[in-house]
Amino acid sequence: PYYRFNDVMYRWISLDNWTYSRTFRTPFDVRKWQKVNLVFDGVDTVAQILINNITLGRTDNMFNRYSFDITSVIKEVNFVEVHFLSAVSYAAEQSRCHKAYSIPPACPPPVQKGECHANFIRKEQCSFSWDWGPSFPTQGIWKDVRIEAYNHCNLMYFSLTPFFVKSAQQWSLEIESIFDVVSSKTIAGLVAVNIPKLQTQQTFSVNLQPGEGSIVLLVNINKSSTVEAWWPNGHGKQTGYNVTTTFIMEDGYQIEKFSKAYFRTVELVQEPIPGSPGLSFYFRINGQPIFIKGSNWIPADSFQDRVTYDTLWLLLKSAADANMNALRVWGGGVYEQDEFYDICDEIGIMIWQDFMFACALYPTDQNYLESVRAEVSHQIRRLKSHPSIILWSGNNENEAAIASNWFSIPYADREVYIKDYVMLYVKNIREIVLTEDKSRPFIASSPTNGLESVQEGWLSQDPYDTHYGDTHFYDYSSDCWNWTVYPKTRFASEYGFQSWPSFSTIEKVSTTEDWSYTSNFSLHRQHHENGNDQMLQQIGHHFKLPQSTDPIKKFKDMIYLTQVMQAQCVKTETEFYRSSQSEIIKGEGHTMGALYWQLNDIWQAPSWASLEYGGKWKLLHYFAQNFFAPLLPVAYEDKGVLYIYGVSDLHADHKLALRVVVHAWSSLEPVCTLAKGSVTVKAQSAVPIYKESVNDLLERCRNCTRKSCVITFCLVGEDGLQSPTNQYFLSSLKDAVGLKKTQLTASVSQQDDIYLFVLQTTAIAPFVSLDVGSIKGRFSDNGFLMTEKKKVVVFYPWEPTSVEELEKSLTLTSLMDVV
Repeated sequence: PYYRFNDVMYRWISLDNWTYSRTFRTPFDVRKWQKVNLVFDGVDTVAQILINNITLGRTDNMFNRYSFDITSVIKEVNFVEVHFLSAVSYAAEQSRCHKAYSIPPACPPPVQKGECHANFIRKEQCSFSWDWGPSFPTQGIWKDVRIEAYNHCNLMYFSLTPFFVKSAQQWSLEIESIFDVVSSKTIAGLVAVNIPKLQTQQTFSVNLQPGEGSIVLLVNINKSSTVEAWWPNGHGKQTGYNVTTTFIMEDGYQIEKFSKAYFRTVELVQEPIPGSPGLSFYFRINGQPIFIKGSNWIPADSFQDRVTYDTLWLLLKSAADANMNALRVWGGGVYEQDEFYDICDEIGIMIWQDFMFACALYPTDQNYLESVRAEVSHQIRRLKSHPSIILWSGNNENEAAIASNWFSIPYADREVYIKDYVMLYVKNIREIVLTEDKSRPFIASSPTNGLESVQEGWLSQDPYDTHYGDTHFYDYSSDCWNWTVYPKTRFASEYGFQSWPSFSTIEKVSTTEDWSYTSNFSLHRQHHENGNDQMLQQIGHHFKLPQSTDPIKKFKDMIYLTQVMQAQCVKTETEFYRSSQSEIIKGEGHTMGALYWQLNDIWQAPSWASLEYGGKWKLLHYFAQNFFAPLLPVAYEDKGVLYIYGVSDLHADHKLALRVVVHAWSSLEPVCTLAKGSVTVKAQSAVPIYKESVNDLLERCRNCTRKSCVITFCLVGEDGLQSPTNQYFLSSLKDAVGLKKTQLTASVSQQDDIYLFVLQTTAIAPFVSLDVGSIKGRFSDNGFLMTEKKKVVVFYPWEPTSVEELEKSLTLTSLMDVV
C-alpha cells in the first residue's frame, strides 16, 4: 500500500463495505457455564456483529472494548460475522445528520489527499490523512477477539496504583478489581496480596455483589522494607516489584493475578515564579523536578496489525538511546498497545498521554458522548497501572483552534462551540479521569495555559502565552540558527522542522523516475503545504544548494542537506530550551520541557520525524543523542558576545574543565586551545560558564575571522565524566573560507557483535554522514564535524551482517561532497 501512488489507487477499498466471517467449533460444553461472552478488544470501526444469524449488537468506536452476551445463542458449531460499514461514508452521514450547526473542519487541505469528517467518527483521526501521513481509513478487527465463559464471576479489569502517604512516610498500593458477578447472590471470599521483595503480605475479606462492580483494596507496604522508586531514564533505576494477588472465593473458585508494581509519584507544578508574571509548568517525579526531554509519538504504521512488539521495542529503545526520558502520545493517533507502555515502564520513558482528539471541533450529542465516556473509562482502567504515564491530556490543539479561530467561526457563533468544548473535555472526560484515576494530573488541552485556562473558563485568550502552560511553535520562514525567534516558554511540547528520509528508505517504494526533488512522487509524498520549498528555503540560509548534473546524485545531495538542516535547526531550538531552564529574562524562562515534533514515521515520506519508517536514524536522531546528553555545554551569541552555558541533568554539582578549541577551516591543526580550569556545573540546571566577545576571541587566535574559523568545546571531569563535543559556527557554511574537498575513507572491522569504522580525513569535514543503506542498525555518532585526522565510530547492528556487506553498502558524505 505504501508503494508510489497506491494510497490514492487503493482509495476504493475504504469506500466499500466489508464483511469478515468464519465458522468455529465451541471448545467447551456450553451447558456448564452460566455466562458466555464474545469479546472484541478492538473493532475498527463501524460494524454490526452477528452469531448464527442473530444480531448481537453494533460497534462505532475503534477505542472501545465490546463484550456481547452469547450465552443463549452459542451452539457446538457457530457462524460469526462482522459486517463493516465504510468509515468514510459513515463519517459523512454523521456529519449530514448534524443539522443544527456545522462542526469544522469539514475536510483536510487538498495537499493531504485525505477524507472528510474524521471528527464525526471515533477512529484514529490521522487514518483520514495528516500532514505527515497517508489516508488509509482501514476497517477490520484490529485487536484480539475471544470467547469468555464463566460461572460465579469474571475479573474484567485489574490495576495497581501506588500512593506515598506523607503523614505516615509510607508507600501504599491501591488494588482495584472490576468484576462481573453472574451469581444471583453475594459471593464472599478472601483476597491475599503478596509482595515478597517488600516483605508485604495482606489478606482481605471481600463480598462481591451481583452485577458489575469494583473492589478497592489498600495495601500498606511494610515500613521496614526499603522501597526503590521508579525513575525516568537518566535519573535512576526502573525498579518494579512482583505482586501476586489471589482471589479465593466460596465454592473453591480461585483467580490468581501476577503483576508488577512500580512506586513513583508525579506532580505537575503550576505556581508563581519570583520576578515573573504567570505560573511555572513542570513535572516533579518522586519529589524531584525533572527536565522533560523527548519527542512526540505518532502511530508506527497505517495498518496497526503490522506494529509488532519488535517494531515498538526498536523505536522506543532508540528514544532512550538518544537520552530521551519522555514521549507524548499524540491525540490524533491511537491509545497504544499494552506492550508499548510495558516497554516504557521498563526503560524509563515517561508518557504524556493525550486522549484521541486532534485539530478539530467535535460533536457532543448524547450517543457520541456515551461512546466517548465508555472509551475513556476503558482506556484509563487498562492503562493506569503504568508508572510511565505521567499525565492525561484532553486533546491536541483544540483549545488553540477555538482561541485563534482556525476555522473562521463568526464571533456571534463562538458560544455554542465553547459550550461543546467544555461539555466534552471538562464535564465528561475530566470527570471520568478524576473518578477513575486520582494518581496523576490532567490538563484539558495542549497547548494550554494550565490553571490560567481553567480560570478563564477552560479556554484562554492565548493558549500560546509563554508565561503559562506549554506551547507548540513552528516557524519555517525565519532563519532557524537565530535563537531569538524561539519562545522562551515554560514548556515546549511541540516544535520542529521537516527533512527527507534517506535514499534507501525512499527507494523501497519508488522507481527511477521518482528520484528527483521535483518529481510527481516527491510532490505526492509531501502532505504539508509548501513543505518541499520550505526545506529549500531553510537550507539556503546557510548552505549552497546542490547543482549536480547527475539527477540521482542531485536528489541524494538534497536528501542529505534536508537532514543536515533539520538536525541543525532542532538542535539550535532544543539547546535554547535546555539553556533557559534556570533563568527568567523579562518575565520569561524556567523552561522545563522540550518535546520536539516528531519521533517516528508512519510511511516513507518527508516529515518532521527523527526516525524513518522502519526505524533508521536520521541525522536529527544522532544530534538528539548529543543535545539531550545529561551533561552539555551550549553556546549562543548575543550582541557580539559568545556565552557558553553548562547544562546538567545530573543530580550532583560537578567541578569540570571547559575546553574551547578554535580551528581554521583550512587545517586539522587547532589554531588555539583555551582551557578554563574549574567551572562548576550545578545539578539539574543551566548556568553560564564562559563569556567573551567574539572579536577578542578571534584576535587571540592568530587573527581568525568569522568566515575562516569554527569553535568547538566540551566539558571534561575526573572519573571519566565527559560531555559530547559541541560546536559553534561563526558564519554560514556557504560563506566559510578555507574549507577543502577531503578524501574521507573508512576501514571496517568486527569486534564481537559490533563493528568498528575507522574514519580518516585529509581536511576538516563538516557534517560527516555514514550510511549503510538498508542494513538495519545504528552508529554511535553521525553527522559530526570531523576536526581530527582519525575518528572511530561504532556500528550496532539490529540484525546479522558482515564486514563485507557493510563495506559494500557504505557511503560517506560530508558537506564538501555536495556539488
